[in-house]
Amino acid sequence: MAVLTGKIAWVTGAGSGIGQAAAVALAKEGATVVLTGRRKEPLEETAATIKAAGGKAVVKAGDLMKAASVTKIAAAIEKQFGRCDILVNNAGLNILERSWKQLSAAGAEQVIDGNLSSAFYCTSAVLPIMRKKKDGVLIHTSSMAGRQASLLSGPAYSAAKHGVVAMSHTINMEECVNGIRSCVVCPGEVATPILDKRPVPVTKEERGRMAQSEDVGDLIRYIACLPAHIVINEVMINPTWNRGYVANLQRGKS
Repeated sequence: MAVLTGKIAWVTGAGSGIGQAAAVALAKEGATVVLTGRRKEPLEETAATIKAAGGKAVVKAGDLMKAASVTKIAAAIEKQFGRCDILVNNAGLNILERSWKQLSAAGAEQVIDGNLSSAFYCTSAVLPIMRKKKDGVLIHTSSMAGRQASLLSGPAYSAAKHGVVAMSHTINMEECVNGIRSCVVCPGEVATPILDKRPVPVTKEERGRMAQSEDVGDLIRYIACLPAHIVINEVMINPTWNRGYVANLQRGKS
């Protein structure tokens, strides 16, 4: 029997990239996966992939930047399944106009709501459900920019992802007595569609050397499958060919 058989996993940002890969990986472990994102069509494609492989998936589209929408989806999950065992807080976005000289208040709001507020809303919505079972695991996709401020990612994204890291650690501080575990995953460069929003285009060759969505999805699966008495508080995952390291080496030779 697969490790997650009978478990309900809610995956946000499940229409592409890391969220899609995580949903597929969790379904292969036996979990019934609830897929959420703003656009229904990509979620349906993820669900079709899961079902074609014999897995179980349900689409519940919604705007996670709106607290009322999140609350409605969480209530629907509890009503339909009576539980939510795993939350993968993966929804996120970035914008092209990300430097301080370009960033507008509206742009900052979009990035912070898309990466941090959405994660808070989903966390707040599932914790009461998990407390009833005295069990549950939350896995949040942050970024290396959530550990080291990055002009490449921009100030709004860096600030929001730092917030996700802090949020995850406070969950463990308070909810460990309820059997609830929280892990924040900090990936370096991953070849996902968010790269299309980079001010400097990323080549196909560069993307091929990066971590892939499936790599991070498999890590999320591993975390979700850990026994209830163990938590990985925080983990980093990076490509071996780290472009930041390589750039530093080249500067050192010049």
